[in-house]
Amino acid sequence: MEDRGRELAGFLRSRRARITPDQAGLPPDGRVRRVPGLRRDEAARLAGVSTEYYTRLEQGRAGNPSPEVLEALATALRLDPSEREHLTDLLGRPKTSRRAAGSVQRVRPGLRLMLHTLDHVPAFVIGRRTDVLASNRLAREVLTDFEALPGPQRNLARYYLLNPEARERVIGWETIAAETVAMLRLEAGRFPNDRRLADLIGELTVRSPEFSTWWNDHRVLRRTHGSKSYHHPIAGELHFSYESFAAPGDADQTLCVYNVEPGSPTAEALRLLTSWTAGVT
Repeated sequence: MEDRGRELAGFLRSRRARITPDQAGLPPDGRVRRVPGLRRDEAARLAGVSTEYYTRLEQGRAGNPSPEVLEALATALRLDPSEREHLTDLLGRPKTSRRAAGSVQRVRPGLRLMLHTLDHVPAFVIGRRTDVLASNRLAREVLTDFEALPGPQRNLARYYLLNPEARERVIGWETIAAETVAMLRLEAGRFPNDRRLADLIGELTVRSPEFSTWWNDHRVLRRTHGSKSYHHPIAGELHFSYESFAAPGDADQTLCVYNVEPGSPTAEALRLLTSWTAGVT
Protein backbone atom coordinates (compact mmCIF):
# COMPACT_ATOMS: atom_id res chain seq x y z
CA MET A 1 0.00 0.00 0.00
CA GLU A 2 1.02 3.63 -0.31
CA ASP A 3 3.32 5.38 2.14
CA ARG A 4 1.13 6.87 4.87
CA GLY A 5 2.45 10.39 4.29
CA ARG A 6 1.68 10.23 0.58
CA GLU A 7 -1.77 8.81 1.33
CA LEU A 8 -2.50 11.70 3.69
CA ALA A 9 -1.20 14.28 1.23
CA GLY A 10 -3.25 12.84 -1.62
CA PHE A 11 -6.40 12.68 0.49
CA LEU A 12 -6.16 16.27 1.73
CA ARG A 13 -5.31 17.61 -1.73
CA SER A 14 -8.25 15.76 -3.28
CA ARG A 15 -10.66 17.06 -0.63
CA ARG A 16 -9.65 20.71 -0.95
CA ALA A 17 -9.59 20.45 -4.75
CA ARG A 18 -13.33 19.78 -4.83
CA ILE A 19 -14.27 22.97 -2.91
CA THR A 20 -14.33 26.27 -4.76
CA PRO A 21 -13.60 29.55 -3.00
CA ASP A 22 -17.18 30.62 -3.72
CA GLN A 23 -18.52 27.50 -2.02
CA ALA A 24 -16.28 28.20 0.96
CA GLY A 25 -17.49 31.80 1.19
CA LEU A 26 -14.09 33.29 0.38
CA PRO A 27 -13.99 36.63 -1.47
CA PRO A 28 -12.10 36.91 -4.79
CA ASP A 29 -8.45 37.87 -4.24
CA GLY A 30 -7.42 38.61 -7.83
CA ARG A 31 -4.66 35.98 -7.87
CA VAL A 32 -4.24 33.62 -10.81
CA ARG A 33 -5.55 30.22 -9.72
CA ARG A 34 -3.29 27.39 -10.89
CA VAL A 35 -4.96 24.57 -8.95
CA PRO A 36 -8.61 23.48 -8.75
CA GLY A 37 -10.42 24.20 -5.54
CA LEU A 38 -8.84 25.73 -2.47
CA ARG A 39 -5.20 26.66 -2.09
CA ARG A 40 -3.32 25.49 0.98
CA ASP A 41 -3.44 28.94 2.56
CA GLU A 42 -7.21 29.11 2.02
CA ALA A 43 -7.77 25.69 3.57
CA ALA A 44 -5.56 26.73 6.48
CA ARG A 45 -7.50 29.96 7.00
CA LEU A 46 -10.83 28.10 7.02
CA ALA A 47 -9.47 25.59 9.55
CA GLY A 48 -8.03 28.32 11.77
CA VAL A 49 -4.40 27.16 11.51
CA SER A 50 -1.31 28.68 9.95
CA THR A 51 -0.41 27.92 6.36
CA GLU A 52 2.90 26.50 7.59
CA TYR A 53 1.13 24.12 9.96
CA TYR A 54 -1.38 23.03 7.31
CA THR A 55 1.48 22.40 4.88
CA ARG A 56 3.16 20.19 7.47
CA LEU A 57 -0.15 18.34 7.90
CA GLU A 58 -0.32 17.63 4.18
CA GLN A 59 3.27 16.45 4.27
CA GLY A 60 2.67 14.17 7.26
CA ARG A 61 5.09 16.17 9.45
CA ALA A 62 2.70 17.63 12.02
CA GLY A 63 2.85 14.87 14.62
CA ASN A 64 -0.47 14.03 16.28
CA PRO A 65 -2.95 16.89 15.83
CA SER A 66 -5.39 17.57 18.63
CA PRO A 67 -9.05 16.53 18.30
CA GLU A 68 -9.90 20.21 17.96
CA VAL A 69 -7.59 20.60 14.95
CA LEU A 70 -8.99 17.45 13.36
CA GLU A 71 -12.54 18.74 13.82
CA ALA A 72 -11.65 22.17 12.40
CA LEU A 73 -9.96 20.58 9.40
CA ALA A 74 -12.87 18.22 8.77
CA THR A 75 -15.32 21.13 8.93
CA ALA A 76 -13.22 23.32 6.64
CA LEU A 77 -12.95 20.56 4.03
CA ARG A 78 -16.62 19.56 4.43
CA LEU A 79 -15.81 15.93 5.15
CA ASP A 80 -18.63 13.42 5.47
CA PRO A 81 -18.61 10.84 8.31
CA SER A 82 -16.58 8.28 6.33
CA GLU A 83 -14.03 10.93 5.36
CA ARG A 84 -13.77 12.15 8.95
CA GLU A 85 -13.08 8.61 10.07
CA HIS A 86 -10.42 8.24 7.38
CA LEU A 87 -8.75 11.53 8.36
CA THR A 88 -8.65 10.41 12.00
CA ASP A 89 -7.06 7.12 10.94
CA LEU A 90 -4.43 8.92 8.87
CA LEU A 91 -3.63 11.67 11.37
CA GLY A 92 -4.76 10.42 14.75
CA ARG A 93 -3.01 8.28 17.31
CA PRO A 94 -3.00 4.51 16.72
CA LYS A 95 -5.95 2.64 18.24
CA THR A 96 -4.25 0.03 20.40
CA SER A 97 -7.53 -1.77 21.10
CA ARG A 98 -8.00 -2.67 17.45
CA ARG A 99 -7.33 -6.33 16.63
CA ALA A 100 -4.29 -7.25 14.61
CA ALA A 101 -5.10 -6.84 10.93
CA GLY A 102 -3.69 -10.22 10.05
CA SER A 103 -5.76 -12.23 12.52
CA VAL A 104 -8.21 -14.77 11.12
CA GLN A 105 -11.84 -13.65 11.30
CA ARG A 106 -14.44 -16.21 12.29
CA VAL A 107 -18.22 -15.79 12.28
CA ARG A 108 -19.92 -16.76 15.54
CA PRO A 109 -22.33 -19.73 15.34
CA GLY A 110 -25.16 -17.45 16.48
CA LEU A 111 -24.53 -15.06 13.61
CA ARG A 112 -24.44 -17.92 11.12
CA LEU A 113 -27.76 -19.12 12.52
CA MET A 114 -29.19 -15.63 11.97
CA LEU A 115 -28.13 -15.74 8.31
CA HIS A 116 -30.01 -18.99 7.77
CA THR A 117 -33.02 -17.73 9.73
CA LEU A 118 -33.21 -14.85 7.23
CA ASP A 119 -34.03 -17.35 4.50
CA HIS A 120 -36.47 -15.08 2.61
CA VAL A 121 -33.90 -12.38 1.69
CA PRO A 122 -30.21 -12.36 0.80
CA ALA A 123 -27.91 -11.81 3.79
CA PHE A 124 -24.17 -12.14 4.29
CA VAL A 125 -21.32 -11.13 6.59
CA ILE A 126 -18.40 -9.02 5.32
CA GLY A 127 -15.09 -8.80 7.17
CA ARG A 128 -11.90 -6.86 6.62
CA ARG A 129 -10.80 -6.22 3.02
CA THR A 130 -14.45 -6.86 1.96
CA ASP A 131 -13.92 -10.58 2.56
CA VAL A 132 -17.23 -12.46 2.49
CA LEU A 133 -17.10 -14.55 5.67
CA ALA A 134 -20.53 -16.19 5.47
CA SER A 135 -23.68 -16.02 3.34
CA ASN A 136 -27.14 -17.54 3.18
CA ARG A 137 -28.58 -19.42 0.21
CA LEU A 138 -30.33 -16.43 -1.41
CA ALA A 139 -27.18 -14.31 -1.18
CA ARG A 140 -25.30 -17.04 -3.00
CA GLU A 141 -28.04 -17.13 -5.64
CA VAL A 142 -28.38 -13.38 -6.17
CA LEU A 143 -24.66 -12.48 -6.11
CA THR A 144 -22.43 -15.54 -6.53
CA ASP A 145 -21.69 -18.68 -4.56
CA PHE A 146 -18.83 -17.35 -2.46
CA GLU A 147 -18.73 -20.48 -0.33
CA ALA A 148 -17.94 -22.59 -3.41
CA LEU A 149 -14.86 -20.47 -4.11
CA PRO A 150 -11.37 -21.00 -2.67
CA GLY A 151 -10.87 -19.02 0.55
CA PRO A 152 -8.82 -16.12 -0.90
CA GLN A 153 -11.39 -15.61 -3.68
CA ARG A 154 -14.29 -15.04 -1.29
CA ASN A 155 -14.07 -11.29 -1.54
CA LEU A 156 -16.62 -8.71 -2.63
CA ALA A 157 -14.09 -6.40 -4.33
CA ARG A 158 -12.64 -9.28 -6.34
CA TYR A 159 -16.13 -10.32 -7.38
CA TYR A 160 -17.29 -6.88 -8.49
CA LEU A 161 -14.05 -5.86 -10.22
CA LEU A 162 -12.64 -9.09 -11.63
CA ASN A 163 -15.55 -11.47 -12.22
CA PRO A 164 -17.13 -10.93 -15.68
CA GLU A 165 -20.42 -12.27 -14.28
CA ALA A 166 -20.67 -9.26 -11.97
CA ARG A 167 -20.79 -6.80 -14.87
CA GLU A 168 -23.75 -8.70 -16.29
CA ARG A 169 -25.53 -9.29 -13.00
CA VAL A 170 -25.07 -5.99 -11.13
CA ILE A 171 -27.33 -3.19 -12.39
CA GLY A 172 -25.36 0.05 -12.19
CA TRP A 173 -22.12 -1.92 -12.01
CA GLU A 174 -19.81 1.10 -12.35
CA THR A 175 -21.33 2.87 -9.34
CA ILE A 176 -21.24 -0.23 -7.13
CA ALA A 177 -17.69 -1.15 -8.17
CA ALA A 178 -16.43 2.39 -7.50
CA GLU A 179 -18.10 2.39 -4.08
CA THR A 180 -16.39 -0.89 -3.26
CA VAL A 181 -13.02 0.65 -4.11
CA ALA A 182 -13.88 3.49 -1.72
CA MET A 183 -14.55 0.89 0.99
CA LEU A 184 -11.07 -0.53 0.41
CA ARG A 185 -9.59 2.98 0.72
CA LEU A 186 -11.19 3.27 4.16
CA GLU A 187 -9.78 -0.14 5.12
CA ALA A 188 -6.31 0.91 3.97
CA GLY A 189 -6.43 3.87 6.35
CA ARG A 190 -7.49 1.67 9.25
CA PHE A 191 -5.02 -1.15 8.60
CA PRO A 192 -1.94 0.32 6.87
CA ASN A 193 0.17 -2.77 7.69
CA ASP A 194 -2.28 -5.42 6.46
CA ARG A 195 -0.23 -7.50 3.99
CA ARG A 196 -3.26 -9.30 2.57
CA LEU A 197 -5.00 -5.99 1.90
CA ALA A 198 -1.88 -4.66 0.18
CA ASP A 199 -1.76 -7.81 -1.98
CA LEU A 200 -5.44 -7.39 -2.90
CA ILE A 201 -4.92 -3.75 -3.89
CA GLY A 202 -1.91 -4.76 -5.97
CA GLU A 203 -3.88 -7.48 -7.73
CA LEU A 204 -6.78 -5.14 -8.51
CA THR A 205 -4.37 -2.49 -9.78
CA VAL A 206 -2.90 -4.95 -12.28
CA ARG A 207 -6.04 -6.81 -13.32
CA SER A 208 -8.86 -4.22 -13.24
CA PRO A 209 -8.78 -1.49 -15.91
CA GLU A 210 -10.90 0.84 -13.79
CA PHE A 211 -9.38 0.30 -10.36
CA SER A 212 -6.50 2.80 -10.48
CA THR A 213 -8.73 5.68 -11.58
CA TRP A 214 -11.14 5.09 -8.71
CA TRP A 215 -8.36 4.43 -6.21
CA ASN A 216 -6.54 7.63 -7.09
CA ASP A 217 -9.56 9.85 -6.44
CA HIS A 218 -9.13 9.07 -2.69
CA ARG A 219 -12.83 8.56 -2.11
CA VAL A 220 -13.70 6.66 1.08
CA LEU A 221 -16.97 5.05 2.09
CA ARG A 222 -18.49 3.05 4.90
CA ARG A 223 -21.70 1.43 3.71
CA THR A 224 -24.63 1.73 6.10
CA HIS A 225 -27.76 1.56 3.95
CA GLY A 226 -28.90 2.15 0.42
CA SER A 227 -30.27 0.37 -2.63
CA LYS A 228 -28.94 -2.24 -5.03
CA SER A 229 -30.33 -3.98 -8.07
CA TYR A 230 -29.34 -7.19 -9.82
CA HIS A 231 -30.34 -9.08 -12.93
CA HIS A 232 -30.74 -12.77 -12.14
CA PRO A 233 -30.72 -15.22 -15.06
CA ILE A 234 -33.81 -17.00 -13.66
CA ALA A 235 -35.62 -14.44 -11.50
CA GLY A 236 -35.05 -11.36 -13.67
CA GLU A 237 -34.55 -7.89 -12.18
CA LEU A 238 -34.32 -7.76 -8.39
CA HIS A 239 -34.41 -4.53 -6.39
CA PHE A 240 -33.31 -4.30 -2.76
CA SER A 241 -32.99 -1.81 0.08
CA TYR A 242 -29.95 -2.94 2.05
CA GLU A 243 -29.03 -2.33 5.68
CA SER A 244 -25.56 -2.93 7.14
CA PHE A 245 -24.86 -3.48 10.83
CA ALA A 246 -21.67 -3.98 12.82
CA ALA A 247 -21.79 -7.50 14.22
CA PRO A 248 -22.06 -7.65 18.02
CA GLY A 249 -18.72 -8.57 19.53
CA ASP A 250 -16.65 -7.78 16.41
CA ALA A 251 -16.77 -4.28 14.92
CA ASP A 252 -14.71 -5.52 11.95
CA GLN A 253 -17.56 -7.74 10.76
CA THR A 254 -20.62 -6.30 9.02
CA LEU A 255 -23.98 -8.02 8.60
CA CYS A 256 -25.58 -7.01 5.28
CA VAL A 257 -29.27 -7.68 4.72
CA TYR A 258 -31.02 -7.08 1.38
CA ASN A 259 -34.61 -6.20 2.25
CA VAL A 260 -37.57 -6.21 -0.13
CA GLU A 261 -41.00 -4.60 -0.02
CA PRO A 262 -43.66 -7.18 0.92
CA GLY A 263 -45.81 -8.02 -2.09
CA SER A 264 -43.39 -6.42 -4.53
CA PRO A 265 -42.29 -8.08 -7.78
CA THR A 266 -38.88 -8.71 -6.17
CA ALA A 267 -40.49 -10.42 -3.16
CA GLU A 268 -42.45 -12.69 -5.52
CA ALA A 269 -39.36 -13.36 -7.63
CA LEU A 270 -37.39 -14.36 -4.51
CA ARG A 271 -40.21 -16.68 -3.45
CA LEU A 272 -40.10 -18.40 -6.83
CA LEU A 273 -36.30 -18.48 -6.75
CA THR A 274 -36.38 -20.13 -3.34
CA SER A 275 -38.76 -22.79 -4.66
CA TRP A 276 -36.69 -23.25 -7.81
CA THR A 277 -33.49 -23.83 -5.84
CA ALA A 278 -35.05 -25.89 -3.05
CA GLY A 279 -32.69 -28.59 -1.97
CA VAL A 280 -29.60 -26.68 -3.09
CA THR A 281 -27.26 -25.99 -0.16
